[in-house]
Amino acid sequence: MFDIVVDSGCDLESAAGLTVLPLNITIDDKEYLDGVTLSRHDFYRRLEDSSTLPKTSQIAPGVYEEAIQAVQESGKDVLVICLSSKLSGTYQSACLAASMIDHGVKVLDSETVTIGEMILVQRAMELRDAGLSLEEAYKLLEQEKKQIRLLALLDTLEYLQKGGRVSSVAAMAGALLKIKPVIAVENGEAVVKGKARGVKKGRAYLTEAISASGIDFDKPLALGYTGTDDALLQAYLVENQDLLQGHAVQEINVGCAIGTHTGPGGIAAAWFEKKTD
Repeated sequence: MFDIVVDSGCDLESAAGLTVLPLNITIDDKEYLDGVTLSRHDFYRRLEDSSTLPKTSQIAPGVYEEAIQAVQESGKDVLVICLSSKLSGTYQSACLAASMIDHGVKVLDSETVTIGEMILVQRAMELRDAGLSLEEAYKLLEQEKKQIRLLALLDTLEYLQKGGRVSSVAAMAGALLKIKPVIAVENGEAVVKGKARGVKKGRAYLTEAISASGIDFDKPLALGYTGTDDALLQAYLVENQDLLQGHAVQEINVGCAIGTHTGPGGIAAAWFEKKTD
């Protein structure tokens, strides 16, 4: 039997058998703990008001060590799942903490973030509840994480420009032409997959990509939105009733780990790609 320790980049809350450790957020030189001293609503309000891009920083190794030891004291093993090591130093912190403990702990790089990491954590919980050992679950998750797809439609290029991912000229042109960028997380990194002229075409792009991939509806599935208004996500759900009808779809307010780089007004989808024989 094992419990799971994760970072708040997965956009889940702590529950029985699941410990969520908060990422550190700095906004205008003031530090916050994600979900503890800063709510999602306040984060997006401050994001829009700030002239500089908020920064997230990794969880300290000592925080991981304490969380792991607390679980082990209850007689259980520990699976630590982290947001992509290519996007954060949190995975390295967790590995350092695990190296100080010589048994009963495994650290898994999710190679994704936000709702992509979330559905991997939920899959880990399913495997645990099905009776798999720590080692068995870890090996299977290392394989199944390769099936995870994460796509996001952004409302603006502004925050990518602030983060240095696109030029100011490209951001200005995008605003004038109403270009909506589509980004994905592939091999642990955020990449621009395409650009759509307008929100409607952007939502169509998402649907086409999901349909082409195929969804494994036997595994967790989630849709997310950035900001404080889920109107765009609800419109997407209405447009895609045929694709999603009859299946459990989680609707998640995406947090700071990715919201910092995307800004408000975005929607995202995370799913396990259906295997082909």
